[in-house]
Amino acid sequence: MQRALFLFNHDAAHQVAHLAPVAAAMAREHADIETVVAFAGDAIRKRILGLIDPDDAAKITWTSLDLPPVMGAATRIFDRILPASRLARLRVHEQLFEASAAVISTERTCLRVKERLGPSRSPLFIRVPHGTGDRSVTFHPDHRKFDLSLVAGPKMAAQLAANGVDPARIEVTGYSKFERIDLAARPRFFENDNPTFVYNPHFDPYLSSWYEAGPQLLEWFASEEGQAYNLIFAPHVMLFRKSMHVSPEYKLAKRRPEVPEAALAARNVLVDVDGPRLFDMSYMLGADAYIGDASSQLYEFLVRPRAVFLLDPNGALAEQGHETLPFLSTGPSVRSVEALATELPDWAETAARFKPAQDELIAQTFALSDTPASTRAAQAIATAIRSKNG
Repeated sequence: MQRALFLFNHDAAHQVAHLAPVAAAMAREHADIETVVAFAGDAIRKRILGLIDPDDAAKITWTSLDLPPVMGAATRIFDRILPASRLARLRVHEQLFEASAAVISTERTCLRVKERLGPSRSPLFIRVPHGTGDRSVTFHPDHRKFDLSLVAGPKMAAQLAANGVDPARIEVTGYSKFERIDLAARPRFFENDNPTFVYNPHFDPYLSSWYEAGPQLLEWFASEEGQAYNLIFAPHVMLFRKSMHVSPEYKLAKRRPEVPEAALAARNVLVDVDGPRLFDMSYMLGADAYIGDASSQLYEFLVRPRAVFLLDPNGALAEQGHETLPFLSTGPSVRSVEALATELPDWAETAARFKPAQDELIAQTFALSDTPASTRAAQAIATAIRSKNG
């Protein structure tokens, strides 16, 4: 029996929701292909099981990507500056990959295995992107090496093709993360009816607003003037995983500022830097408006159009421009917390003014269909495996 290996080789769980529904659909709908889930630790497995039905989970072969104890202890030390454990797991479990017909992954470090095995021994490598963002690192040259990319909508398909990915290796299958989420929900996180903003900075030391302006923004919301609003501080989950962030693309390193004490003490500020709600869309659905920079969660927020404010203190987003970063059309960009503070009272008018641009961009970002995205993706994977093996 041919094997489809779904790879969850990450120490954080933010990528799980993009791939778990596809693995479940594969096990449920393509019984002639063995579905294997390879996971990095019990926390990741628990997150996967929380997103799929028990009947589907029972059809899956589960494999833990364990490292020998001494190696695991050593790689955890280096994880502070590079993905040492991820790379080690790929090396230690290389035979598992070689014995598979296809490896399906949300990120590109798995391509190290493809290079080592070579064309004669390598399975198909299939990418399901974790998000739909526009930042240039999203289009790393290595993405041309995947045998197939399954993307959320025509926007990313066009962006990949423009960056050298063979269009024949791109298929639009939709955004499976939405399948387990009530997109009409409005979770409440505060005991008042004041407007709620979510601040969702990225971790990239060049593109993120956190390093230059984030703590000041939290202090403003904690101040007397900011008490008219609520703030959810929900950064990209990787921002607080390290104290120092390095951007190989921009050749830049910065130390991450801490959350100011005033924000931690403020009743109108919710701070969550590592909880599960950072990636289950609770905060995106519960906010009236979004403040951010380069995170692809902006697009998840806009599945229900609302006000967006882009904080660009060093001009990094403006430098790349609308052609590279289409999300710049979704709301006003400001360079400082002071400028942002003057915009916030008009959040409702901002939402109405930018809604046409948001609607147009979201239609290009997510290919919605009566057929679930996970079913479409599983079918594409099964077709690729069967075609490879005649």
